[in-house]
Amino acid sequence: MFHIVLVEPEIPQNTGNIARTCAATGAELHLIEPLGFDIGEKALRRAGLDYWHLVRVHVHRSFAAFQEEYPTARLFFFTTKSRKSYAEAKLSAGDFLVFGKETKGLPEELLLSHREQCFRIPMVDESRSLNLSNAVAIAVYEGLRQNGFAGLQTEGKLHTLSWD
Repeated sequence: MFHIVLVEPEIPQNTGNIARTCAATGAELHLIEPLGFDIGEKALRRAGLDYWHLVRVHVHRSFAAFQEEYPTARLFFFTTKSRKSYAEAKLSAGDFLVFGKETKGLPEELLLSHREQCFRIPMVDESRSLNLSNAVAIAVYEGLRQNGFAGLQTEGKLHTLSWD
């Protein structure tokens, strides 16, 4: 449904949690090097242990290499530096949701060259940012909501509960 792009992620647990979100939603995961960890690192695998076989992971040597491989991709950049809310993004199946590294976010030149495709997740002024894996989950589920949760199970599995 969607593609999640992590530009130079640094924390393996965040990437593992994001991989789990990808597994649950059918999103593909793109990792832009350099990575702050080894892709086979135990902590990364542990965060999504039962889900890695459900995730299609692509590793790109740079953002330029990623763009060469996907020249017509619709890109949406998530940053604290935008004035537009993520709720204003009109997301469609196949779109690429791009997130920066945990300590610095996305490079300024990337944001400036894609100004109209930059969105933020609203938060109180005193807050610096959300955890990367939480931000990804918010954006992915907003895209899924906009598309009627296509391809996802929307009814509960627990048939023994009584809601009376």
